Amino acid sequence: MKNLKVVFMGTPDFSVPVLRALLENTNVSLVVCQPDKLVGRKQVLEPCPVKKVALENNIKVFQPIKIKEDYEVIINEKPDLIITCAYGQIIPKVLLELPKYGCINVHASLLPKLRGGAPIHHALIDGYKKTGITIMYMAEGMDDGDIIAQEEYVIKKEDNVGILHDELSLIGAKLLIKTLPEIIKGTNQRIKQNPKEVTFAYNIKREEEHLDFHDTCENIYNKIRGLNPWPLTYFLLDDKEVKAIESDYKITKIDSVGKIVEITKDAIGISALDGIVYLKKIKPFSKKIMSVKDYLNGVDKKTLINKEVK
Repeated sequence: MKNLKVVFMGTPDFSVPVLRALLENTNVSLVVCQPDKLVGRKQVLEPCPVKKVALENNIKVFQPIKIKEDYEVIINEKPDLIITCAYGQIIPKVLLELPKYGCINVHASLLPKLRGGAPIHHALIDGYKKTGITIMYMAEGMDDGDIIAQEEYVIKKEDNVGILHDELSLIGAKLLIKTLPEIIKGTNQRIKQNPKEVTFAYNIKREEEHLDFHDTCENIYNKIRGLNPWPLTYFLLDDKEVKAIESDYKITKIDSVGKIVEITKDAIGISALDGIVYLKKIKPFSKKIMSVKDYLNGVDKKTLINKEVK
């Protein structure tokens, strides 16, 4: 496959294993990614992870602000195949019809489930028992192209977004390379997605980061791990924002919802609809992430009992 001329389109860390696999197995002639962004308190202009890898390997980089309006560089490249993975923009029809082997996308869910930009987050938040990777042909609609190959991943209780992200990115890279020979030969599967099974995984909004304890323990637990380590959930304690990092829970009868009802040596127990959610790691307002055990060393535990959280 070293003669296969590939244009790769991707931006974040999730895309990096896929790009590295393509660099080892194909001729990546151009990398397309999102424009550099200002990062941190000092607002330093930083290249995205995919751009860094491309430059390390002396690959040309193209960063259009709007790919729908600026794509001539890709056309002039005359690729055999365009491969995308978490690029971040909708690919125009003119590019979808350009390469002789088509445009292939690596998507982090078992389509048609969890179409959209945050499938890893929503797999956990929505309580999915399994997720995976889909290799698919790209179409004009959002993640609605024909399925070429899939690989399942069974979600574990201890998984969070960071763990799931890393696992799926590696699975995606391996499955793509395994599938490419079939795509080139034209012997691959081409399965239409069932519209009746479609679910969506839209990008997380700020208001969705808020933890509402007027919910089940399981839903709260899933939301905490489904937003850890980014962007993190939060609640208000004494009108100050506290981010919840890690938790566990116990189903039990409770008298009122949304109060600190128990304190152990390493956890704060907050009442939910059907039990108690135990926070084990938090980020208090204006402080670093810490274990609850360390947090409790600096506060009067008696003053926390029966406090309301919002």
